[in-house]
Amino acid sequence: MCMNKYFLILGLAVASFSVGCTENPSKAGSGKTAAVNDSSKQASDSSATSGEAAANSSTIDTALYNKKMLALANGDTTGRWPVKNTPYPKPGAILPFKRIVAYYGNLYSKRMGILGELPPKEMLSKLDQEVRRWEKADPNTPVQPALHYIAVVAQGDPGKDGKYRYRMPFKQIDSVLAISKMRKDMIVFLDIQVALSTIKDELPLLEQYLKLPNVHLGIDPEFSMKGGNRPGSKIGTYDAADLNYCSDYLAKLVRDNNLPPKVFVIHRFTEKMLTNYKNIKLRPEVQVVIHMDGWGEPDLKLGTYRYFVRNQPVQFTGFKIFYKNDLKKSPHRLMTPEELMKLKPQPIYIQYQ
Repeated sequence: MCMNKYFLILGLAVASFSVGCTENPSKAGSGKTAAVNDSSKQASDSSATSGEAAANSSTIDTALYNKKMLALANGDTTGRWPVKNTPYPKPGAILPFKRIVAYYGNLYSKRMGILGELPPKEMLSKLDQEVRRWEKADPNTPVQPALHYIAVVAQGDPGKDGKYRYRMPFKQIDSVLAISKMRKDMIVFLDIQVALSTIKDELPLLEQYLKLPNVHLGIDPEFSMKGGNRPGSKIGTYDAADLNYCSDYLAKLVRDNNLPPKVFVIHRFTEKMLTNYKNIKLRPEVQVVIHMDGWGEPDLKLGTYRYFVRNQPVQFTGFKIFYKNDLKKSPHRLMTPEELMKLKPQPIYIQYQ
């Protein structure tokens, strides 16, 4: 395993770091950059498609759902996709009726991702361009724009409690929600990097936001340091039990507050980042996305996707594009929507950092 880490001291005395790795895909995928955090044209209305209608309906069109899931499998012949015996979602589900295209980052850091790198209006304008590219690549699937915000950040400083994580002030989360309102029907993901804390300690603190119908969840196994190591010194891990805790928590929020299903994104680019995937429980209230979160050249990213996402099916898949890190090695280019549409299965969640 190869690592490249740096520490950045910000005005808030928050430290940051980055982990990057390129390995043999049979052992590990491309690594991901992580950092500690630093800190609009109204979207055009489009006529409703059958997919949009299904996503907003009071009932689920099961025939359309099955058709969309089969289309996402994209001719897969392994028998893994579509995933068998998965529950139909509750009404209002986003997936698979829409493809989510998200910008990732944190308002405290220009190095963490595009979300914090550019001023809001410029950032959203760039996201608009990516949305249009995906609409062109797949005219049959409406695009759901999103902001994916790191709300709990692993850091290089242990902090007062020695947990090596920094919880973003609620005013920062409020700022992201305000930015999201600059576009019609934009959704927000709150991402958690627990470091030496636990998901059971961190997730409930975000409940007031997760009760909102447009706020969803992401968790990052890379920074779940169950062995007590400092974040950035090695790649962390989550077990299916951790994911089941999160999905059960989200499902209860959905039921108790009469919400549409929550989308639950789990980052992954190595084998050990997620253990016992076959034990992950699927629920009508939660839509689980295993997200290929590795950076590097196209062949390496495709290998990561094949070994750790396609070959270990859960429910839905995602794919990440790094505007900078993906250019570091030959052929020094970003993968295109048209290329990602050729994957088996096709990713339904796309994230740009």
